[in-house]
Amino acid sequence: MPPITFALVLLNVLVYALELVTGPEIIRVFGLWPPGSGGAFHVWQLVTYSFLHGSLLHLGLNMLAIWMFGAELERRWGDLRYLLTYLFSVVVAAMTQIAVSGYFLHASGPVIGASGGVFGLLMAYALYFPNRVIVVIFLPFIRIPARTFVLGYGLIELFLGVTNTTAGVAHFAHLGGLFGGWLSVQYFRGRGMFGKRPSA
Repeated sequence: MPPITFALVLLNVLVYALELVTGPEIIRVFGLWPPGSGGAFHVWQLVTYSFLHGSLLHLGLNMLAIWMFGAELERRWGDLRYLLTYLFSVVVAAMTQIAVSGYFLHASGPVIGASGGVFGLLMAYALYFPNRVIVVIFLPFIRIPARTFVLGYGLIELFLGVTNTTAGVAHFAHLGGLFGGWLSVQYFRGRGMFGKRPSA
């Protein structure tokens, strides 16, 4: 496992262990609290929320995704670009959740989990390996090209977010993570809204 991917997985596991010791206090301080959600917002929460998880299953699925999609991107990009893409996706996911859920859907609790960063890596993976086949973990006989998988997943998240389905899941943070991953790839490729730069 490449070093940054390993470090992200290890840090998330260690923080989850700390959660078990401290209880809800750590989430009160470091979880992401959008306006009106019942807690106090602090700027560090734009990053720290991504290292907190609500259950062992929540943690396990996110760490599996970081390993599946992140390891290959890190080997292709190198440590710094990979880490910046992950953290940028985390922050964009948080800001999207605050803007949409906080002001329009009136969130009633904190946002926690690495999903924003995971969705950013997923978008980057689909852009660099669009035809790479993904096997859906709960449907092992279904094999989907990465590009199709991300498009379909994004549309499902948008539908669930707009209809406020599956309460307790930060669908707009997931969408923000996808957008953050796309923006990061565009930046490093020197395309889109960032103008033209030498291609990485």
